[in-house]
Amino acid sequence: MPNFSEGRDNLILGELVRAAHRAYFLDLDPDPDHNRAVVSIAGPRQKLADALLTAVAEAVERIDLRQHQGVHPRVGVADVVPIIPLGSAELESARDMAHDVAERIWDELKVPVFYYGHGEGKRLVDIRAGRATPDVGGPALHPTAGAVSVGARASLVAFNVILYDVDLVAARALARSIRETMAGGLRGVQALVFQLRGNRVQLSMNLFRLDETRPADVIAELERRGASLGAQEVVGLCPAMAAGGAAAGRVLEARLAAVAASRAAHIARQAGDEERQALAARLSASSTELLAMGVDQDAFLSAAEQSVALAHVMRAGHILDDDLEAMLDVAARGLRASITASTAALYRARIDALDSRLA
Repeated sequence: MPNFSEGRDNLILGELVRAAHRAYFLDLDPDPDHNRAVVSIAGPRQKLADALLTAVAEAVERIDLRQHQGVHPRVGVADVVPIIPLGSAELESARDMAHDVAERIWDELKVPVFYYGHGEGKRLVDIRAGRATPDVGGPALHPTAGAVSVGARASLVAFNVILYDVDLVAARALARSIRETMAGGLRGVQALVFQLRGNRVQLSMNLFRLDETRPADVIAELERRGASLGAQEVVGLCPAMAAGGAAAGRVLEARLAAVAASRAAHIARQAGDEERQALAARLSASSTELLAMGVDQDAFLSAAEQSVALAHVMRAGHILDDDLEAMLDVAARGLRASITASTAALYRARIDALDSRLA
């Protein structure tokens, strides 16, 4: 999920997306206030590495950090490149890949790289504050591109909330009080406050212990503390296990399944015969349905069943390759894991059938 220091220029954003299509492009989420964009892509190691390098190269060519203005802290035009394992992939494997990508960024683009995240000794806050030196290349930063921070991490949710009737001083005090590092704070919460255009105050958080603290938990705690809350948003994509109302249309597993269905539809359409054209139409319709998936338990169960069924349909149509099978499997298992015990009890027969097909 690389974060680029551009959230306003649609031409540049379009080129970043084009580059990202070397893997499986899932999502673009630009923010003009932060002047930043999160690109979500997935794929096997080599495809993912090539897509990241191509996208970072576009950013280096097209964005000048000296001219950049935005409220979000940054150290480079391709500011942060987190690599997140999905399915059976492990964090240590993602870390190995991060190191390989870092070496290529320096060798091919001459942009220095900091390591952060799993297994590393640096934090982003130290890198951005100038308290660290690059791990690859440098030590001077690139004159227009700065540096890139690359690392492995588990899934998290980037979650923003607008605060009403509060000034910056009080908002910053609130942000400090809910951080994991503070007594009485919330587990797995990092928080900053930004002043946005229109005199809006934004509480911007990373929730990195999703088994303990989810967006709904944060909202409940803020309300308990008497905060007056406005719009909520998820930045990038959100795992189903943590998805609430703000994640509508942005659930990771649904997007994985939708992209797999869309790619399979393209493959079927290229075949040209009437049967494959009908299959392509069916797959395209499934992709559209998954993109519009809701964020309630019934929707998660239906999407999990649909993901499993899509793999069967693609296999029967001889268009299921390893990449599509892996994406649908990750989608189905992630959606199944988001089903609560009460929902499973209500739909026991469907759950048993789903679990049998996932076994």
